[in-house]
Amino acid sequence: MNIGTPEIVIIFVVALILFGPRKLPEIGRALGSAIRELKKVSREFTDAMRIDVDLDEDQIASNERQNAVEKG
Repeated sequence: MNIGTPEIVIIFVVALILFGPRKLPEIGRALGSAIRELKKVSREFTDAMRIDVDLDEDQIASNERQNAVEKG
């Protein structure tokens, strides 16, 4: 879903009508802060998942080596 310039202008005009010019900067800051926080949490979650997958892969490799030593 791509949002083009006309759609952004319409959204801005509707927001201006609904909230007024005094509230828009405050809403913009709150929205920007929420997006930054969401990106941060998403990055932390992705990093945690990568670490977990790496640990699982290391554990599997270690078990395979252990089994090879015991058999061989």
